[in-house]
Amino acid sequence: MKKFKYIIASSFLAILFLTACKKNFLNVTPLGNFSDATVWKDPNLVQTFVNNIYRGLGIPFDIDMIASYVDDAEFTPDWGVHDFNNCLITPDNIPGWSTNWFGPNTYDMMWRPLYKEIRNCNLFFEKINQVPFSDPAVKQRLIGEVHFLRAYFYHELTALYGGVPIITKAYKLTDNFIVPRNTYAQSISFEVADVDTAASLLPEVETGDNNGRATKGAALALKSRILLYAASDLHNKVSTIFPGYAHPELLGYTSGSQQARWQAAKNAAKAVMDLGIYSLAPAPGNTPASIGESYSKIFLSQHSPEDIFVRYFTSQTWIEENDWSVGNPGEFNEPNGYNCWGNNTPTGDLVDAFEMANGTPFSWNNPAEAAAPYKNRDPRFYADILYEGARWKPRPASLQKYDPIGIIQVGTWQIWDATTGTMVEKHGLDSRNGPVADWNGTYTGYYVRKFIDPSVDAQYVAQAIPWRFFRYTEILLNYSEACIELGEDAEARTYINMIRHRVGMPDITVSGDALLQAYRNERRVEMAYEEQRFFDVRRWAIGSSGYHPVHAVKVVYKLLQNHKTDTVPTITPYVYQQRSWKDKAYFFPISRNEMNRNDKLIQNPGYE
Repeated sequence: MKKFKYIIASSFLAILFLTACKKNFLNVTPLGNFSDATVWKDPNLVQTFVNNIYRGLGIPFDIDMIASYVDDAEFTPDWGVHDFNNCLITPDNIPGWSTNWFGPNTYDMMWRPLYKEIRNCNLFFEKINQVPFSDPAVKQRLIGEVHFLRAYFYHELTALYGGVPIITKAYKLTDNFIVPRNTYAQSISFEVADVDTAASLLPEVETGDNNGRATKGAALALKSRILLYAASDLHNKVSTIFPGYAHPELLGYTSGSQQARWQAAKNAAKAVMDLGIYSLAPAPGNTPASIGESYSKIFLSQHSPEDIFVRYFTSQTWIEENDWSVGNPGEFNEPNGYNCWGNNTPTGDLVDAFEMANGTPFSWNNPAEAAAPYKNRDPRFYADILYEGARWKPRPASLQKYDPIGIIQVGTWQIWDATTGTMVEKHGLDSRNGPVADWNGTYTGYYVRKFIDPSVDAQYVAQAIPWRFFRYTEILLNYSEACIELGEDAEARTYINMIRHRVGMPDITVSGDALLQAYRNERRVEMAYEEQRFFDVRRWAIGSSGYHPVHAVKVVYKLLQNHKTDTVPTITPYVYQQRSWKDKAYFFPISRNEMNRNDKLIQNPGYE
C-alpha cells in the first residue's frame, strides 16, 4: 500500500512539474488526426477529405443486396427483409435498412447518413477557396467531383423520400435546423444544376491515378438517371396514387408536361451517347452457354468499354469476423456447398423472366420447356444464375470426395435401399438438407452467379472485382424507355436490340404497350442485381408487380418403377414465400426522430 501511495504522489508531482513548465499543455496538435484548420491549408489533405466523401456511396456488394428487397432475390437469413417485402414499414423502423450492423449499404442510403455526407460536401464548398492549390486543374476537378457527389446523395434521397430539404451550408450546432421540405420539382432542379456544374468541370475520362473518380460521363449518366426517374409515372400521377394527400408537390410534379420530361430524359441519355467514349463490351460465343460465359466476364473484369463510374476494390484475406462492410460477394452469395453463405438467392420469378434463346417467353405451361427448363435459354441466364446441374467450379478440397467436378446440387435423389426394401433420400451438397452448412442452403433452388469470380476461394479471400454504379447499357436502356414513352418505337427498338444482339438474342419487333412490356423485361434481365428493379417498380408505379408471392423450385430425381433413380430431375415450381404490397411503400417514411426534431417536416402518405 505504501508503494502504491508513493506512485500516486510521484505522478501528481510530475503533472505539476509539466504544468509549470508549459501552461498550455492541453493546447497541442493531436498526433493521430488533423485539425480542421490543418486540412484546409493542405491540398493533399483536402483530396483525402473528398476521398472520404466517396465512401458515402456505399458498397453494393453487401451481405444483403438490394435485389433481395424486391422480387429478384431472397435473403436467406431474413433478418427483417421479409417484413420489408410485406411493406411492414413504419417511421420507427424500415426493416433491413434502419440498422447498419449487417446492412451498411442500405443504411448508407437512409436520411441521416446521406445528410451527413451532404454536410461534408457543403463544408468543402465553404472552405475550398482558401486552399493554396498549386495546380488550378486539381482544384477544378475536386469541385466538380463534389458537385457530382452531392447530386448523387440528393438523388438517393428523392428516390426514396420525394422532395427533401435542400441544404447548401454546413450547419453548426448554433444554427437553426428547423427547415421545411422542398418540393420534388425543386429537388430535381437542384440535382440537375449540380450535375451540370460537375459536367462542366470534370474531365471526360479518368487520367493518371484517378480511376474510380467522377468524370464528365459519370455526371451526365447521373443526370440521365435523375431525369428518367423524374419523368416516370410515380412522380407525375401522385394524386391518382395517393388521392387525398394534401401535399402532392412533395412527391412529384403538379404542373407541366410529362412528355416534356420524357424528352428531357431522352436528351440526357443522348448526351452520354454523344460523348463517343463508351460502347457495349463484346460477348463472343456460338452457343447460349458460351455467350453466357463471355458475358459473365464483363462483370469480373477490372475495366470494360462500357464502364462510366466504377468503384474498385483490392483483394484481401477474408476472415469471417471481419467487418462485413468490406464487401465479399463470393462468401456472401456462393452456395453452402462451397462453404459459403448462400445469401441473395434468385427467385423463380427472376429466373423465369429470362426468355428462351429464340426470344419467346419461358413458360412452365409448355411441356417441353417444363421438362428441361434450363436448356436453350437467354445466354444471360447462364451468366447470372446457378441452377441444378450447372457446372460451376471445383469444390473445396474437403468436399471434393462428394463432387470432384463441381456441379450445383440443390435437388433430392430418391434411391432404393435393397437392404431395407425401402426408398431413401439423398440431398444435394447445395441444398438445405445436405451435409454442408445446411442453414445456408437456398430456399429458392437457385444461387446467383453474376459478379462471382470462380477463380477465387471465397471462404478465404474477398474478391477484387469492381462495382459499376453506371455502365453504358443503362444509358441505352434509359434512352430506349424515353423513346417508347414519346411514341418513337422504331428508335427504341434499335437500341434495345443492340443490347440483345450483344448476347445473340433475336430482335424485338413489337410496338406500343407490348414493346413497353418487352423493354421492362429486358431491363430486368440485363440489369439483374444492379440495384435497378427496386427503383423501377416504384417509379413505374407497379408496386404489386414487384411485391407478390414469389416462387421457388423443387428438384427431385425420382425413383423409377425398376428401382433405379431417374437421371433427369423433375423440376416443379411452387409458391415459396408470401409477399404483399401497400402503396405507402412507394416512398420511405421520414423517421419519427427526424419529425420530432423538425416540426416543419411533412410526413409521407401512409405514415402519418
